[in-house]
Amino acid sequence: MPNFLESILMPKRLDEVVNIPNPLFKSLQGKYFVGQTESLILSNTANAWGSLVNPIGSGVNLFANVYTISNFTDRPFLAQLWFNTDPPGTGTQSTKISPANTALVPPPIPKVQLQFNQNVNGVPVGGINVFDRIVPPGGTLVSEEDGKLIFPPGGNLVLFLTSPGAVAVSFTAIIAFGWWEEKIKAH
Repeated sequence: MPNFLESILMPKRLDEVVNIPNPLFKSLQGKYFVGQTESLILSNTANAWGSLVNPIGSGVNLFANVYTISNFTDRPFLAQLWFNTDPPGTGTQSTKISPANTALVPPPIPKVQLQFNQNVNGVPVGGINVFDRIVPPGGTLVSEEDGKLIFPPGGNLVLFLTSPGAVAVSFTAIIAFGWWEEKIKAH
């Protein structure tokens, strides 16, 4: 007769299995980066933007994981998400970028650039405006994309900030990103 008590008891040795989120895995590998723009000024007559730019020849694909837009004013403004566009003005590279894993020596250096511009006239040219969001006053809009937004060399992700109305008002904002990079495999 079988021993039913033994069939319901835990085995003497358990195998440990660990499930970690993909961004943590990429951070452990030194492939995950975070960064933000300087404070951006926009108004009813001038716009601002922040962008992850994957340079031609980078040899990596860009996986956008998260972005945030902080509104430091008492009025809402509009944030447009654009894929592979040419934003107005010339971008300035942010110096506020770091690998997420600061324990690695030497620290990894991203191939992707975080660029921004403010008080610019005009709108993005080309590309696709995939969606718009209202950024509430005194708040931060957070969007976790889990790396599903993927850009090859020459591509970009642009957050374009604009005033929703004609009233003369100035806005202050900061855009931040979290992303990882994967080397492109030769076929």
